[in-house]
Amino acid sequence: MTYILAYDIGSTSLKTCLFRVDRTIEMIGNTSADYGLYTLPDGGAEQHMEEWWDAMCRSTKKLMEHAPVNADQIAGISFCSQMQGLVLVDEKGEPVRHPMSYMDQRGREEMKKGIGSGFRIAGMNARRLLTSLKITGAVSGSVKDPLWKYLWVRGHEPEAFGRARWWLDVKEALIARMTGDCVMTEDSAYATLLYDTREGKKGWSEKLTRMFGVEMHHLPNVIRTTDVAGYLREEQAEELGLAEGTPVFGGGGDASLIGVGSGSVHTGDTHIYCGTSGWVSTVVERQTVDTGAMIASIIGAQEGRFNYFAEMETAGKCLDWVREHLALDEIGVYLSKQPVTEDPDQEYNSLQEYLSEVIDQARPGSGGVIFTPWLHGNRCPFEDPNAAGMFFGLTLDTGKTEMIRAVTEGICYHLCWMLECQDRKIQTSKTIRFCGGVANSPVIAQILADITGRKIEVVESPQNAGALGAALTAAAGLGVIPDIESAADVIRVRSAFAPRAEHAAAYRRNYEVFRKLHKQNRKLFAEIG
Repeated sequence: MTYILAYDIGSTSLKTCLFRVDRTIEMIGNTSADYGLYTLPDGGAEQHMEEWWDAMCRSTKKLMEHAPVNADQIAGISFCSQMQGLVLVDEKGEPVRHPMSYMDQRGREEMKKGIGSGFRIAGMNARRLLTSLKITGAVSGSVKDPLWKYLWVRGHEPEAFGRARWWLDVKEALIARMTGDCVMTEDSAYATLLYDTREGKKGWSEKLTRMFGVEMHHLPNVIRTTDVAGYLREEQAEELGLAEGTPVFGGGGDASLIGVGSGSVHTGDTHIYCGTSGWVSTVVERQTVDTGAMIASIIGAQEGRFNYFAEMETAGKCLDWVREHLALDEIGVYLSKQPVTEDPDQEYNSLQEYLSEVIDQARPGSGGVIFTPWLHGNRCPFEDPNAAGMFFGLTLDTGKTEMIRAVTEGICYHLCWMLECQDRKIQTSKTIRFCGGVANSPVIAQILADITGRKIEVVESPQNAGALGAALTAAAGLGVIPDIESAADVIRVRSAFAPRAEHAAAYRRNYEVFRKLHKQNRKLFAEIG
């Protein structure tokens, strides 16, 4: 019997999960802790290293207080983490400024100078675009890519930049705190889009670092997701309530490991994630890129495989917005006269369950109301940091229930759009694994099936797919399982949803309008952006 501790580091909270692994894998305990995401008027989005660490310490100690094992029985620690952050640290691994979230958009001018000038293809400098595609199979074509954050710090905060020794991502910064070693897993390195993926040439690209003005000595040693990154130091072990010397594995980013935790590990397997952000990802054997739709094949957790990856910035975050501003808004207006969570006779476990039940009472198509889920710009299938959310088609007959359902449908329309864009280049699977916290709603899973026209399977504990994927990388590193691909054998499906043909016409009509809304409003978004 092997016990593995996995940290799932999200945008605003951290989950700490304990797994037992033998012939199967089972989560035997979990806790969570929140931290801040600080948005700034100039498009900045930052987090605080000490808040991440405090969340790790609090949640780990709480978990171990009730765990059925002692700290010295834990065979390894691993991570699943948000990606494409920028954490510049000094020689001791301490941040020289607050970490920049993947959502940070301050590098607009840096991106314009770096890739937006001269003769252009798909809006990008032709020479630099083609060079990047040749070396990495992708290009830093989004203002939210970490390269532009790095160059922004260099130009705007030279004192902090001068103290930087290493360029790290989120989990790598926490690995450095735990072990004293500064490394990057291969998927994190690839997410910088400075990593050469060509066979026989894998590693940091000197050509790209010179071309974009990145200092090569800032880039750390690269390891695999299943490698040991280091060992837990005495002081940090005491703060966490764990045992000194516990192996700390590289783990992976959420884009790499949520698919593993959902069992989508074979070539052609497609999964859809819907948490704070959302994406469609398909396992492929060779790199493919669609520069027009901002989709590329990224390095994942498995050797010799890539994930053809399309991302939207706000998915489940739109539902959080619904909860705060439509269901329980500032002036105290509720869907019913009394807040459901205050009703002693209510049969719902949470407001989310209640909202799912309520939107199921509205007709598919939301009475012609359409919502665009672009609450923090958008990345795919169009890059536009100015894109915003809006309701289209409101009438005197529209009520809150239709608006809330329209938000859910809008998220699913966008996921369907990205799925169809993937089908232009590759073959996505007819059955799709659905994971993330939103996948806990059977109503939303059914809407996704109806809109995409695909069978949707929801795995057990879909909100913990990332932590499960992290535990499986450590299990593979420890030799407990043969390899990551064998993960498919231990992932169980909880429920399945087939598309309902009777709703196809209403959804298709709204979907066709949805896809036109950005093009028709792009200039207006820019005027108010």
